Amino acid sequence: MTPRTRRAAVITLGAALAGSVAGPAFAERAEAGPGVAAPGKPPLRRAHAHNDYEHPHPLTDALSHGFGSVEADIWLVGDKLLVAHDASGLDPTRTLESLYLDPLLRRVRSGHGRVYPGYDFSLQLLIDIKTAGDSTYRELSRHLHRYRSMLSVCDNGRVRRGAITAVISGDRGARGPMEGERVRRAFYDGRLTDLGGGAPASFAPLVSDNWSLNFTWQGAGPMPERERAELRRIVSTAHAEHRQVRFWATPDQPGPARDALWRELLAAGVDYLNTDDLAGLEAFLRAHR
Repeated sequence: MTPRTRRAAVITLGAALAGSVAGPAFAERAEAGPGVAAPGKPPLRRAHAHNDYEHPHPLTDALSHGFGSVEADIWLVGDKLLVAHDASGLDPTRTLESLYLDPLLRRVRSGHGRVYPGYDFSLQLLIDIKTAGDSTYRELSRHLHRYRSMLSVCDNGRVRRGAITAVISGDRGARGPMEGERVRRAFYDGRLTDLGGGAPASFAPLVSDNWSLNFTWQGAGPMPERERAELRRIVSTAHAEHRQVRFWATPDQPGPARDALWRELLAAGVDYLNTDDLAGLEAFLRAHR
């Protein structure tokens, strides 16, 4: 492989991990695996389960609705990574391994290397760090090493896509130790301020930000043209850098306002729609495929 071909391969792999830069063209690709028939309902690549662990059956509920991304908040307690929204909810039995990593590994093994047998994309596991980012990520990195067979990896800037792509969000202190790793089994969740900042997509394939801090429109009435133009500028800039886009704090109460906002996000090419309402987002996306 020539140096030029090698560089092109890295870009292609990075783009595959971050997603197509064409925005709405994130259609799920049906590709039957060895001895696996594609299920009747394609998975929903753009559906993100916000605070997934608060559902009655963490991970399982989101996957039953076909979600392409799930979110777990973690707290470092000793050498354990406990999953909870706040400190009052910490339970030593609810670890990142027991709720997410172990069941995902079982599912990938039984699914011939895929979370959704017959569909070739990497499930995003967004890990939101609630304790000090530096020490928490260092412990998380040790935990992830045991699951390396299913994880996407960045090795000296070269991305190899796995069945699961771990993306680190939350406390910004994680960035330093992540940048210092030669072989990294997790990727960084940037912010809008990181667009144009020079960090490669092989490090930060995702940018997420608070909708309400960037836009005034909450879905009632027509979206202001100035804000629509700004949304599309953000998405096109991110896609040009081979990054995906997600907003949190979007309206999530069922009704016309939420549907209107989701339609604008889809039209602009936003890559992940954020929700606590699994059934509601599934119904919306399947109606708008």
